[in-house]
Amino acid sequence: MKHCKVFLKPKKEESLLRFHPWVFSGAIQSFEGQPEEGDLVEVYGANNRYLGIGHFQIGSIAVRILSFQQQEIDQAFWENRIRIAYELRKTLRLTASEHNNTYRLVHGEGDNLPGLVIDMYAHTAVMQAHSVGMHLARHQIAEALKQILGDTLQNIYYKSEATLPYKANLGSEDGYLLGGDVEDIALENGLRFCVDWQKGQKTGFFVDQRENRSLLEHYAKDRAVLNMFCYTGGFSFYAMRGGAKVVHSVDSSAKAIALTNKNVSLNFPGDPRHQAFAEDAFKYLEHMGSNYDLIILDPPAFAKHKDVLRNALQGYRKLNAIAFEKIKPGGILFTFSCSQVVNKEHFRLAVFSAAAQSGRSVRILHQLTQPADHPVNIYHPEGEYLKGLVLYVE
Repeated sequence: MKHCKVFLKPKKEESLLRFHPWVFSGAIQSFEGQPEEGDLVEVYGANNRYLGIGHFQIGSIAVRILSFQQQEIDQAFWENRIRIAYELRKTLRLTASEHNNTYRLVHGEGDNLPGLVIDMYAHTAVMQAHSVGMHLARHQIAEALKQILGDTLQNIYYKSEATLPYKANLGSEDGYLLGGDVEDIALENGLRFCVDWQKGQKTGFFVDQRENRSLLEHYAKDRAVLNMFCYTGGFSFYAMRGGAKVVHSVDSSAKAIALTNKNVSLNFPGDPRHQAFAEDAFKYLEHMGSNYDLIILDPPAFAKHKDVLRNALQGYRKLNAIAFEKIKPGGILFTFSCSQVVNKEHFRLAVFSAAAQSGRSVRILHQLTQPADHPVNIYHPEGEYLKGLVLYVE
């Protein structure tokens, strides 16, 4: 199969020689052929040196490299990559646990499949494409999933309407590539929850907080817990199992609150300790009293790209400042950022500034990140998107 070729400007190949999987549009000198968005292209550096093959796209990231070797991107390629990803999850003991059937099977660049995310919920794979190339390969990927997972896979739901570049005009529709409507109750560390992969955010649940929710459970005993930006209530029902005396869940979305209530009653039917409120986070924090001694701040990404980094850091500072001001003495704060453009240093500085503003004595107990089924490719440090701190506030 013949592919278009991309030639880089002088000295722009260094990052690819270090196996970074992105080619930026500014690094491209010329094309041989006219690639369309989603096409496979071969990338060459100085003296016609072959650097890799990947998906072409329009935007600042022009090519996402699939392989640094000369190879066909065929059915065998997809099966091999998904097999490697699945073997890693087996190593992590996530694939056959009686207490857990929820995990991320493919994490984009972290699994050398840039632009592709696949989350597993029991017998259902939810697949999300973030590039046109991955969208065009979706049926091959679904076939590879069937080959690798065998009978344990009964449904594949494709959910990319919201993640594909809108300018590509693909007319992509979410829907089942295999199977159909199924039981949407999944299991995480022995707790049950509903996954709305059809209308929910991301793939329906935030799988990346599994281990951090587990940690929270150990701190919840006899505490009054506030779960801000609760979405499906993940942290709330872990807090309840951990013995919290009261748990309040807050989200601006009434749909999220309905899902939280559903999840809490799945695990703790009729438990009077839990209440949920559909309200703006900043408003709720402003008017709440000093009633809580365990607060979780897990906001959606404040910054999607570098241009809004400054505003995002101000948002994190403001949010944490209110929490520091209101939390009871001896309180514990779990605070997170899931913005890829906000690095660990940025986030710590924002939280540090908020702590200094409050004038309270604050200590770091844990520095948190994403779990091992969201691996970071060592050549692509940008993949470390989830940052968290657990703080003790005197």
